[in-house]
Amino acid sequence: MSIFVDLFMTLIKSISGIRGTIGGSPTDNLTPVDIVKFASAYGTWQLRQHSQAKIVVGRDARISGDMVSSLIIQTLIGLGLDVVDLGLATTPTVEMAVPAESAQGGIIVTASHNPKQWNALKLLNQAGEFLSALDGAQILEIAEKGEFEYATVDKLGKREQKDYLEYHIQKILEMDIVDVDAIKKANFKVAVDPVNSVGAIAVPAMLKALGVEDVIIINGEVNGVFAHNPEPLAEHLGELSTIVKSEKCHLGIVVDPDVDRLAFVCDDGEMYGEEYTLVTVADYVLAHKAGATVSNLSSTKALRDVTEKAGQTYHASAVGEVNVVETMKKHNAVIGGEGNGGVIVPDLHYGRDALAGIALFLSHVAQKQMKLSKLRATYPTYQMSKNKAELSPEMDVDEVLERIKDKYAKWPINTIDGVKIEFDGDWVHLRKSNTEPIIRIYAESTSLVTAENLTKKILQDIGDLMN
Repeated sequence: MSIFVDLFMTLIKSISGIRGTIGGSPTDNLTPVDIVKFASAYGTWQLRQHSQAKIVVGRDARISGDMVSSLIIQTLIGLGLDVVDLGLATTPTVEMAVPAESAQGGIIVTASHNPKQWNALKLLNQAGEFLSALDGAQILEIAEKGEFEYATVDKLGKREQKDYLEYHIQKILEMDIVDVDAIKKANFKVAVDPVNSVGAIAVPAMLKALGVEDVIIINGEVNGVFAHNPEPLAEHLGELSTIVKSEKCHLGIVVDPDVDRLAFVCDDGEMYGEEYTLVTVADYVLAHKAGATVSNLSSTKALRDVTEKAGQTYHASAVGEVNVVETMKKHNAVIGGEGNGGVIVPDLHYGRDALAGIALFLSHVAQKQMKLSKLRATYPTYQMSKNKAELSPEMDVDEVLERIKDKYAKWPINTIDGVKIEFDGDWVHLRKSNTEPIIRIYAESTSLVTAENLTKKILQDIGDLMN
């Protein structure tokens, strides 16, 4: 993905949209001027392809959401575009609403797992999927040139307000492999942490539709004042872990602010592991449907293990949801996603969907009739180490990666996204950041010590190259 960013600013313009911190000066931060500019560029791009267009807009609950969404909607109307305003809505709900409305695109107002000061415009195409690199580049060019022409008073667009959550949930329930009867019989007691965003509306509604009646909600006020860092990682989920144990819950569920990432807490209060959300859902899907699986190069090897155990084929993609989706389509995958808790179910739509993930995960647990801690123990256990190498500005990152590749040429290497090296079951993945002069280094092994030693060895190699 090509991203153009000044390292000293907090406004990031990319092919998938624009994100930044609220306030400050235009072009430096995400200000009203920038919001109108990029909404105008997106709307103009749409009108160059369609004489008339309808755009779906939805947002998470972060503090700036109403302001940002209102500016976007009124800008689109000012261009002569009609808008379907979903208000508070999950990212996957917006994605599904675009084709359901026969709309030409969509804008999701969310900064995903970023802290409360951030917000973003995530741009969708006519299929309700993230834009291709070519489309995104065209919109960036329009924005930079300021090639906007607004509608006259008689040709202004119209705004219609709708709620698509019920539609989204119903489509999930209609999937053959969602076993509502088994979930009801399991009589789950569940604790949920929706981190003060739209998950507080969507997750309880999904659980109710699945027949889960005993639900404890923490951080459920929909105000965007996140009770903790909103990224669903173990270090942020102490409160949920405590509640699961003290209230004797079967499991805990946590989502990020826009409900496209999903993680679980086991009955004993231990983290299930966000990398294993996709692994478990894939195991369930593959038991009912033959086909390929896909995750990105930085995701756990456990998905490949589960896939091959089922007699199917695993494929790796470059990092980024749009790349995962492209690879899934290429290989007609039945399930895919990312190790950050992102589950993509193509029978529903090509986007990460925590609500669909919950339905499939609970179906699996209910059919297995196992405690979550016991179920987790049935999967291969890998440990991951994440590190980074900070480079001097004059360093040629591509040259560094090329020299690392040459150094380890005798090992299996994948270069579709940086350099990934396989070491007799262990792996290390190096990829350059698009926003900083750094190389991200991920390694995985059955031993955390081994994984950490792998990243340290690569860091040493890079240090030697810099000297």
